[in-house]
Amino acid sequence: MDETTESMTIANRGDFAIWAIERAKAIVAEQGGNLAVATRDHGDEEIATSANALGQAIVDALLEVFDGLTEP
Repeated sequence: MDETTESMTIANRGDFAIWAIERAKAIVAEQGGNLAVATRDHGDEEIATSANALGQAIVDALLEVFDGLTEP
């Protein structure tokens, strides 16, 4: 995932929805693409690695927003 992070203030449900949609697009574009290539071109180990990376990217995104919500 791209390590440059853009800050965004989430003040309401609409802001959160916009953030979630944009993060989901970025995650699917990178990690979903990697999983598709692994499924097509590689064995079970590479598929599992790519699937785990997709799951971890989702967890990281959720923790990112949660940490932002809990800061004073």
